[in-house]
Amino acid sequence: MNVKKLFWILFLLNLFNYIDRQVLYAVFPLLQTDLHLNDWQLGTLASVFMLVYMCYAPLVGYFADRSARQKWIAASAFLWSAATLGCAAARNYGSLLFTRGFIGIGEAGFTTIAQPFLAENYPQEKRASVLALFGLALPAGSALGYIAGGFIGLHGGWRAAFLLAGIPGLILSMLAWNQLTDERRTRQTPAERPGWADYKGLLQNKPFLFICLSHAMITFIIGGLSAWMPTYLHRYLEMDVARAGTIFGILVIVCGALGTYMGGKLGDKLLARTPKAYFWVMGGALAGLLIPAWVGVQTGQTGLALSCFGLAIIFLFLPTGPVAAALVSSTRSQVHSMAFAVNIFIIHALGDAISPMLLGRASDLWGLKIAVLLCCLAAVPGIVFAWLAGCLERRTPQEHANT
Repeated sequence: MNVKKLFWILFLLNLFNYIDRQVLYAVFPLLQTDLHLNDWQLGTLASVFMLVYMCYAPLVGYFADRSARQKWIAASAFLWSAATLGCAAARNYGSLLFTRGFIGIGEAGFTTIAQPFLAENYPQEKRASVLALFGLALPAGSALGYIAGGFIGLHGGWRAAFLLAGIPGLILSMLAWNQLTDERRTRQTPAERPGWADYKGLLQNKPFLFICLSHAMITFIIGGLSAWMPTYLHRYLEMDVARAGTIFGILVIVCGALGTYMGGKLGDKLLARTPKAYFWVMGGALAGLLIPAWVGVQTGQTGLALSCFGLAIIFLFLPTGPVAAALVSSTRSQVHSMAFAVNIFIIHALGDAISPMLLGRASDLWGLKIAVLLCCLAAVPGIVFAWLAGCLERRTPQEHANT
């Protein structure tokens, strides 16, 4: 398979994966006015996506590792894009809730499969960089979802925002169906196909579990800050709501993209010196974000605060490629989709499914500044988990790649 074509098809799908996921938040005020929703109902639209997303992942991971994965990728993209169009046609809260659930099914199917599928088509020494480039879709797609969703929603209404977000994914899903091939699964014999018992094996793989737990702490911080930092900028740096959202979106897309790219390059460069390279990047990045986060919260100077928050975001996104590469290298190729499914469940159950709520509670009790600092302190157990993964992982990535 042409790896460049493979990369760009998957990257564009991943970009719209995040655009379609985040466009909802940009049109919250419009939905609230038009459908007469309260804040709890708006929050539930976000929660139902995440619950369906993380619970469906283990199911699709099992079946994807037993069959041609490109068909699962294409079908998943078609489903989430069609469901996004369904959001545009929603007439009430119930139908919108239903379609958001189906977006969760489609996007879980794609995310579970796409990263290991991409990684297997590149040599070990390039994987962290390639997966980091693939991961650039997260900050880029999220920011575009906020910015484009808000602009289209303002000028054309919330239905137009969902409509224009969903159409590209339908086209890309057809391209994936016709252009992608999965040679590994095509050659797979019945004896090589994994079973449900392989999930037990993954849960007994201690290095893999500690990678997932470290990744969960990263996701906890990202989820909490994504929900509350625009409010923080509005509350403490005296920005209006529109400017706070725009500034934070710019920080995420610029600093997140820079951190993601740098982390992939750093992981591959260090891999030539040590098989523990991925764990070093994970732990070092989590340690690095603590000081700029603390300084950013303590200072009252807008320029210094934003610079510190930008630096913290760079550190926060550094592990994107190395984490994905570590998940691939710590598990057998026959169960890569299942491994990513377990990772998805763990990082969301312990990460962004709960962190916005916990930060809100901490803010009510002690103020948003303390809540943000407490959120960033999740980096400490993340460092410990990365260290434990490195200590327990005794095989090299090359040895794993050959199993």
